[in-house]
Amino acid sequence: MTVTIWVDDWQMQCCGESFGRGDVVSWTLLEADPEDYADTVGRERADGIDFREEHHGQEGGHAPTSVEVVSITEVHCRYGVPPGAADKVQCAVPDTTVLVPVEQADGWAKARPDVRFAGYLVTARRVTGPVEGGRG
Repeated sequence: MTVTIWVDDWQMQCCGESFGRGDVVSWTLLEADPEDYADTVGRERADGIDFREEHHGQEGGHAPTSVEVVSITEVHCRYGVPPGAADKVQCAVPDTTVLVPVEQADGWAKARPDVRFAGYLVTARRVTGPVEGGRG
């Protein structure tokens, strides 16, 4: 059985380790709230996100999970200040998602016109038993 995991660009850039298709990684996985990703990836894709990867231990008590990376997709979207917003915080603009399948992820992505890199959608398979050479 596969799961879909959201990996933030900034978490990878800060302290993530590169990974690629076929790699076994050990990540702290927290349940994802689809509402948090609906504008970034679209409502339908957001509903399919099972977990988010967390590097910074803000959610203590979660043991790392070993997964084998099946596929990696860069997620890019446009950002802007929502109409009527009191502050000037930029948010993902709905329906501007650009998905780019890739073989490797290192937290950085090639610039694309009119959109910014937001993170990765990773399809993975849980690994059971001892893991040798796991990354993460």
